[in-house]
Amino acid sequence: MNDTRRTILWVVFSFSLFLIWDAWNKHTGQPSVFSPPAATKATPAATGAAPAASALPPVTSQPSAASLPTVPTVAAATSSERVEVITDVLKTTLDTRGGSLVRVELLGQVDPLDRTKNMVLLDQSAQRLYVAQTGLVPPAGGAGLPNHHAAMKVVPGERVLKEGTNTIQVRFESDDIGGVKLVKTYTFERSNYVIRVAHDVINTTTSPIAPRLYLQLVRDGNPPAGESSFYFTFTGPAIYTDAAKFSKIDFKDIEKRKPGERPEHALEADNGWVAMVQHYFASAWLVDKSGAPKQPREFYTGKVAANTYSVGMIMPVGEVAVGASATLEARLLVGPQEEDKLAALAPGLELVKDYGWFTILAKPLFWLLTQLHKLIGNWGWAIVGLVVLLKIAFYWLNATAYRSMAKMKAINPKVMALRERLKEKPQEMQQEMMRIYREEKVNPLGGCLPIVVQMPFFIALYWVLLSSVEMRNAPWIAWIHDLSAADPYFILPLLMTGTTMFQTWLNPTPPDPVQAKMMWIMPLVFSAMFFVFPAGLVLYWLTNNILSIAQQYLINKQLGVLGK
Repeated sequence: MNDTRRTILWVVFSFSLFLIWDAWNKHTGQPSVFSPPAATKATPAATGAAPAASALPPVTSQPSAASLPTVPTVAAATSSERVEVITDVLKTTLDTRGGSLVRVELLGQVDPLDRTKNMVLLDQSAQRLYVAQTGLVPPAGGAGLPNHHAAMKVVPGERVLKEGTNTIQVRFESDDIGGVKLVKTYTFERSNYVIRVAHDVINTTTSPIAPRLYLQLVRDGNPPAGESSFYFTFTGPAIYTDAAKFSKIDFKDIEKRKPGERPEHALEADNGWVAMVQHYFASAWLVDKSGAPKQPREFYTGKVAANTYSVGMIMPVGEVAVGASATLEARLLVGPQEEDKLAALAPGLELVKDYGWFTILAKPLFWLLTQLHKLIGNWGWAIVGLVVLLKIAFYWLNATAYRSMAKMKAINPKVMALRERLKEKPQEMQQEMMRIYREEKVNPLGGCLPIVVQMPFFIALYWVLLSSVEMRNAPWIAWIHDLSAADPYFILPLLMTGTTMFQTWLNPTPPDPVQAKMMWIMPLVFSAMFFVFPAGLVLYWLTNNILSIAQQYLINKQLGVLGK
C-alpha cells in the first residue's frame, strides 16, 4: 500500500516536472510536445498583397473527383481601394481587390499587448496575414471567372452605422470576366459579429453557366499575439459536418501533407462549416439556415504559400440562364467565442471553444458558471461561488479523504518508530505496518482515491476558465482588472502557494524520508506555474485550497491530530 501511494506521488511529481520542461521549451522558442513548432514569418503579407498562388489548393483523392480545380488566373488589380465600415462592435476594412475582408477590429475587446487599443482579429499587413475571401470557380475547362484577385468597384453609400439604424450595406461589383459578373453585398448588423454576404452571379454569356462559389479563410501559421508560453491553446483551421463532427487541423499537418495525399478531414457533405480558431476568438463561414434545404459542398485545407494556409468550402451556385442571375448567401462570423451565441448560429459551432478531453463535464460547469454570473453580476465572485458549490457537492467524499489522512497523521509517530526499529528488516517492517493499518482501521490510499475521483471536475473547470472569453477583461476586485491575465502584483499566486503549503502541513508526513521531501517540493513546483497563469484560474484554485483547508482543519481538530 505504501509503495503504491509513493508511486502515485512520483507520477504526479514527474508529470508536473514534464509540464514545466515543456513550457520552458515553448518559452525559449523550442518545439512543444503538445503544439506545432513555432512557424516562420509569413512572406505573402510583406507587401500587403493577397497570396500570389491561386489560394485554392488542390485536394486529391475525393470520392467524387480526382481533385478540386485551382482558381484560374485572373488579372489582379494593379491598385485597390480600402473601404472602412464601422458598427458598434466592429471596425472592418474591405478591399476592392476581390471584395475581400482584410481587417477586423473588435471594438469591445482589448488588445492583449496594449490595453489602450482594440483587439484586431483579421489583418493584412506587413506583420500578419489573416483574411476572408470568396470567388467563383468555373466548370472544368471553363474560362476564368471573378475571384478574390479580381478588380471590383464599390458602390457609394454609408460606411458608419448611425444611431437609430440597425443595418448597413456595402456593395462590390466586378467587371465582366469570362462572361460573368459577380456582385458581393456585405450586410452589417448592430451588436452582431456575424456579417451577411450575398453573392449575385450574373450571366452575360450566350449560354447557361454552372459556376461554383468558394468561401475561404487564409492566415499565416504564426501564434496569435500575446499567446501564453506556459499553456497550449489550439490555433488553426477547423471543419464541421454532421457525420464527421468537429475536426481540428494543425498547420504542421497541412505542411507535412504530400502532393496527392488525402486530408484526414471531411471532404464532402450537404451540411457543415469551416473556421479558423484561436484562443478566445474564431472566424467561420456558414451557409445553412434553419429550415432551408441542404446544399452539397466540398471542403479543403491547404498551403497557399510559405507559412500561409487556407481552409474553405466550394458550393454549386446552380445553373444560371442567359441574361439571368443567381444568388448564394453566406454568413461570416468574426468575433469572440461566446458559447451560447455560437450554438444558436450553426450546429456544432460552439465546439470552436475547445475544452479538450473534458467537454462532457465542462459544458454543464460553464452553464452553472453563467447562471451564477447572472445572479451575482461579477465573474470573479461567480468563480468563487462555483467552487463553493463543487465543494458542497463533494463534501462527504472529501470528508472521507480527510478523515483517512487525519488517522494516518495520528498513527504516524508509531509508524516512524516501527520503520526505525525494523529498517534492516524491510519485509518484516512491511508486515508490521500492515498490521498497524488493520488494527487502526486505516487505509493508506484512503486519502488519495476520493481526491482522484474529483480531479476530472476540477480539470474541466480549469478548461472552462481558460477557454471562456467571458473572463477576458472581466474585473474581480481592487487590483484584478482582467481575470484572463496574470495577477500584476502576484498576490493571488503567493496566497495560493501559502495555502498549498499549509494544506501540506495538515497532511500526514510520509514515513519514507525521500517521500517526505517530495511532499513539500511538489506543492512548491506546482505553485510556481501559477505565477504566469490567468488570475481567474489562480482564484479558482485558491478558493478550492481555502475551503479544503477549512474542512481538513476541522476534521483534524475533531480527531485531535493538529500539530502532530
